[in-house]
Amino acid sequence: MTTAEHQTAVASFTPAELYARILSDKPTFILDVRNEDEAKRSPIEGKTNLTSVNIPYFAFLEDEDGSAGRVPQGGEILVVCAKEGSSQYVAGLLAERGYQARYLEGGYLSYGNFYDVRDVVSAPWGRIVQIARPARGDLSFAVISGGKAALIDPLRHTRVYTELVAAAGATLTHLFDTHVHADHISGGPTLASETGATYYVHAYDAIHPIDMLPAVIAYTHTQEGDRFQIGEVTITTRWFPGHTLGQVNYRLEAPDGSSALFTGDGIFLRSFGRPDLGGKGEAWTPMLYRSLTERLPTMADDSTLILPAHFSDLDEGTSEGIFAATYAEVKASNDAMRPRDEAEFTRYVLGHLPVFPPEYVEIKRVNIGLSTPCDGKANELELGKNICALAK
Repeated sequence: MTTAEHQTAVASFTPAELYARILSDKPTFILDVRNEDEAKRSPIEGKTNLTSVNIPYFAFLEDEDGSAGRVPQGGEILVVCAKEGSSQYVAGLLAERGYQARYLEGGYLSYGNFYDVRDVVSAPWGRIVQIARPARGDLSFAVISGGKAALIDPLRHTRVYTELVAAAGATLTHLFDTHVHADHISGGPTLASETGATYYVHAYDAIHPIDMLPAVIAYTHTQEGDRFQIGEVTITTRWFPGHTLGQVNYRLEAPDGSSALFTGDGIFLRSFGRPDLGGKGEAWTPMLYRSLTERLPTMADDSTLILPAHFSDLDEGTSEGIFAATYAEVKASNDAMRPRDEAEFTRYVLGHLPVFPPEYVEIKRVNIGLSTPCDGKANELELGKNICALAK
């Protein structure tokens, strides 16, 4: 049977369907037919009931080693490759042999670029909306109130944001990056150009920390204490150096007395941002310590909702895919934030730094305009999950 015939013989599944299965922890078997290096760099991760097996596509071409026989019978097989074609072929081959098999539309590339949009808060004053990129563990947020909208840490693909704001009948007025990101390409500068909204970032982050070259993008410097009115809510800039020199948190205060803190890579629900991505881990760790122990308690009370820019594991969120917790809950469950003196904290941090991805140096160049990749190169730079948090 030809590849084309296999394409018509089997059904497909979408990235949205895959993510819904993963969130619900429905028993799922994934056959990943990418090469071993690709599968290791960007695995599809889930919860308890997700099983993923990597058997590269080429093993099925002649099937001399009995590759099809290594796939378990008795349940549905979801086949994933890089861009779709190989998984169509393998799913068709398995269907010929009596398996119930489907392939992922668009391959892993489509799942890697899939966005999930969910309300975190819906109140009389407006909404806080989470826009997640699950394959990468990236989180961004929209604040919509009184016909105005602000975005915090918008990701590379801008259409999801413009459609969200338009559907809400709002006007995008503010674009906030908590810092110049290293793990992904920001959508902030592009959205500013497309919509006329003002793009804000701290000037300390508008210099590449390794190249020491200044940004060539248009931005407005935000600093400690700046206040912005978005409809009925107020957003205040709070400086939080350590992950980067210009990392800031944004505190939202609503008219009903509730509050939220958009923490970027300052703190996560179960960890905090590593201080070495500017190549200065030993120098920036003491700043991070003071931000966590001295600055953070002034930014949040126990009921403040913590909204980070990343998650490491899906079980950090709810079964509905919401990644948020009160400050009291974060303090209770985030072992990385337990009380330590500065010496112990320094040992802990420097002893738990993950590998430094070389792509992160280039992504920072892109985010301040020093480099402009094509879409294919951008996909390559962003391949795989973020590793902005300390290792476990």
